[in-house]
Formats: sequence, structure tokens, C-alpha cells
Amino acid sequence: MTRKTLKVALLQETDRGSRDANLDAVEAGLREAAKAGVELVLLQELHNGPYFCQHESVGLFDLAESIPGPGTARIGKLAEELQLVVVASLFEKRAAGLYHNTAVVFDRSVAIAGKYRKMHIPDDPAFYEKFYFTPGDLGFEPIQTSVGKLGVLVCWDQWYPEAARLMALAGAELLLYPTAIGWDPNDTQGEKDRQREAWVTVQRGHAVANGLPLLACNRTGCEADPSGVGAGIQFWGTSFVAGPQGEFLAQAGTDRRELLLAEVDMQRSEHVRRIWPFLRDRRIDAYGDLLRRFRD
Repeated sequence: MTRKTLKVALLQETDRGSRDANLDAVEAGLREAAKAGVELVLLQELHNGPYFCQHESVGLFDLAESIPGPGTARIGKLAEELQLVVVASLFEKRAAGLYHNTAVVFDRSVAIAGKYRKMHIPDDPAFYEKFYFTPGDLGFEPIQTSVGKLGVLVCWDQWYPEAARLMALAGAELLLYPTAIGWDPNDTQGEKDRQREAWVTVQRGHAVANGLPLLACNRTGCEADPSGVGAGIQFWGTSFVAGPQGEFLAQAGTDRRELLLAEVDMQRSEHVRRIWPFLRDRRIDAYGDLLRRFRD
């Protein structure tokens, strides 16, 4: 029988300056969530350290870790102790010269329930991720947990309706996006507002188009470009939980650490899909051109 409600938490954090300090903050947030009766916690993208992709440096590959490894062991132990489902986000060293941006799911156990490797990799000023990350090869496969099938995607994936749709078609019951996105401090306020609103809007659209609850957990705080070339990134926070009609269930602020709590009605997707049967009316016979890069 499908559960009626699910209490979730998003841990919106700043970089604390070291791996140990960041993991201490994650532990404190998980313990706070458990005390609040939460069952599912989503962490932000690359939560163990700074967002290091602002510049290219071969030395930064030393930040990567194996999965399983020490980082997953610590979070897994907490998931088991606190009886939480936790979605973590790590810089994975798969082999020499082969690295991924990887989300890892724990289901109330130290054992890894599943993982997802980021599929869409940006290469833009201050977001030079193609230098560090190989595109994922695990596909768009939801991860089965005790709270439902989780459609886990990562940051740049959140702009692509195809990714959300494929997770929905594979049976995902929630969409989850660990994220690291923010403003160039030199942008005008108008441009900052447009970017943040676009980020929120496109994800709410994924919730609506697929009739699914959606959780997006972003970083907050200002992180300098270590190379001194760029102006740094002011991460805009704004972590949020949306229902299957795109309605806000909870939304965090832009500039502070926050444990965002929300209660998700797990039966609303069924009701919404009955009145908005988008999956029924899809013209799958006419979508072949989606496999083309562009129709010239």
C-alpha cells in the first residue's frame, strides 16, 4: 500500500572550509532532521567541499574519493543510526583519469541503495565541469528505497525535461536535484532575478509535466574563484519542495544555512495524473526527432 505522507528535509549549507567541517555540518543537519521526524533528507551538490569547478586544476582531482569509501561510510553510518533515507552528492574517483559527479542513496543503512552519475555536464565560465567529470553511464534509473522510488538527478540535469521525463517513465515517485548554482556577483540585479526565477520555474515545470513532487537542494554563501580570474559565485540557496502541480510546499531563503522541512502527500500524484493525464496523451509515435541534436 502506498504511504500517504512523507516528511522530508533539504539541508541547504555553506562551505565550511574543510572536508571534516562540512561532514560535521552534514551530521548535525541529519541529527536535527531525525529529531524532527524526517524520513528522507536531500543534501546539496558536492557537499563535502567547495564548488571547485570555478577553474581548472589537475591538483583538484585529489578531492575525489572512491564509492564506497570513507565519505560514504560516514554518511551511511548516520543513515543507519538515525534511520534516514539520505541522498548524498560526491566527487567520485572511479579509476585513474575517470571521475564522475555522483549522487549516492542510503536507505536507513550503511549499505548503498543505489547511485546516479550526473549525465549533463556544463562547461561555462565558473562552471568548468567537463574538465573534471565524465558524463554518467548509469542512465535515468530511479532508486528503490523504503520511502519510494527516487528519481535522482544532479544540478545541470535540472534544465532538461528529457531527464525528468525518463525518470517518470521509469516509475520515479519523487524527483530530487542536489544542486550548486548561483550568481556572478558582477551581474545586475535584474539579471540575477531572471536567472533565479528561471531555475525555479523550469523545475516546477518538471513537477507539473510529470505529476510528481520535486525536491531541489542548493548551496548558499559566496565562494571565491581560487584562480583570481573570475568574480566568484554567490550561491542563491532558494532550496524548495514542490508538489505535483508545481505548488510550493516549502522554500528556503537565499543567503543562509537552513534545514528546510516539508510534508509531501504521496497520493496526490495519482489524483493529479487523473485530471492531467499527460502520460496518456503523449504522441510517442511522433517524437523520433528528439534523438537528433538539432533539426536543420
